[in-house]
Amino acid sequence: MRRMTTVRVALANLPFPPSPRDAVALAERAIADAGAQRAAIVCFPEAYVPGYRAPGRNVPAVDAAFLEDAWATIAGAAAKARVAVVLGTERIVDGRTRLSALVVEADGTIQGFQDKVQLAPSEETTYAPGTERRTFRSGALTFGIAICHEGWRYPETFRWAARRGAQVVFHPHFHEADPGSHRPTTFAEQQSSFHEKALLCRAAENTCWVATVNCAGAGSPTTSAFVRPDGTLLAFQPYGEAGLLVADLDLAAATGLLASRCRTTP
Repeated sequence: MRRMTTVRVALANLPFPPSPRDAVALAERAIADAGAQRAAIVCFPEAYVPGYRAPGRNVPAVDAAFLEDAWATIAGAAAKARVAVVLGTERIVDGRTRLSALVVEADGTIQGFQDKVQLAPSEETTYAPGTERRTFRSGALTFGIAICHEGWRYPETFRWAARRGAQVVFHPHFHEADPGSHRPTTFAEQQSSFHEKALLCRAAENTCWVATVNCAGAGSPTTSAFVRPDGTLLAFQPYGEAGLLVADLDLAAATGLLASRCRTTP
């Protein structure tokens, strides 16, 4: 008989932050809410602190001191709520800004970062790419992180983590509506772009859970969701609706079988 180990995971489907300081405050509130709902871990969208530098967003520049203070505040919130955190953020390495995800344990200990290794072409004048991948562990959960573009277009970013024992791959992203674009109401609609359909594939082709999280915005082409290891949808957040999406994930279902059988992955 298969033994089921479940972990409660929260995805913070929040509005785009009005300012970097607002981003920190909104993240603190979401962490407290995740703790109140007994989540073990909560994940935020791409670059939520200080905000993703999309065209027209005019996110002000922040320095290393601001980021260090923000991370310390988030770590304190995690310890208070007893919730681990995957925070979409940015960090400065060798004078260049990288898109990254900060991982904080439920006791407030900072585990480290996963930088975005594969940038979208539009990001190359703003951000520098990372160079390494890693997995993280929190309690019974082993997980990896594939940030936005690199998860949608590069299957190996998910497979790398699944082959190293990740039961869940978090996919923090930022994806807002283009003028005149399709406005979906259900996940992976036929009329929608390839993005959500790709995540169904990422789960099925690696036999792992996928947890994808976006900001809440009017007409968002993608939303936050959980995809089972067989490639079927468990739950999704209503498009454009702010709030936490919370689900109990059966870690035993994430065997990593198909990822482990791939002979072409380094």
